[in-house]
Amino acid sequence: MRNLIHFVHTSIDGRIQGPNGEFDWAEMGPELSAYSVELNAQLDTLLYGRRVWEMMAAYWPTADQVSDHPHDRAYAPRWRDTEKVVVSRTLERVDVERTTLIRDDVPAAVAALKERPGKDIVLMGGAALAGSLAAAGLVDEVRVCVHPVALGGPHGALATDGTRLNFDLVGTRVFDGRVVESTFRARR
Repeated sequence: MRNLIHFVHTSIDGRIQGPNGEFDWAEMGPELSAYSVELNAQLDTLLYGRRVWEMMAAYWPTADQVSDHPHDRAYAPRWRDTEKVVVSRTLERVDVERTTLIRDDVPAAVAALKERPGKDIVLMGGAALAGSLAAAGLVDEVRVCVHPVALGGPHGALATDGTRLNFDLVGTRVFDGRVVESTFRARR
């Protein structure tokens, strides 16, 4: 069975976006970018909730053509080549190549996705989706990159709607002298 890893960037106040939904605060320095490449080597499927999907789909298909940032130029081709799965009750379709839409019975669909052969699945974004999948016992690992900014935004990293979940800390790293990544395994 493949692992489902929730990979999330947060502020020091535990928020995943600013008060107006902005995500312009996560800085990809050379070490964090290299870590992203390392993480991408262990996955073959990216999983998104609708809001993060819309942000990603608006940028990554052509990021290497519009950005001079080394991370963007390196990551965009990998993103295009990777299978993507979007969970949304409101989207009717997704128009990006190599992308599948899940609209109904999300826990069963994600469980079936985990059963398929392949590498790990990485969930990027979607506090409610991450929380509901974690509460259903489908999230195996959470990797949190804490950036040195306080946002005061409305959403935390893992919205479990009151379900208590236990994890074990299995590692920490510091990237670029400013971002702390902690890895937690779900306690089963």
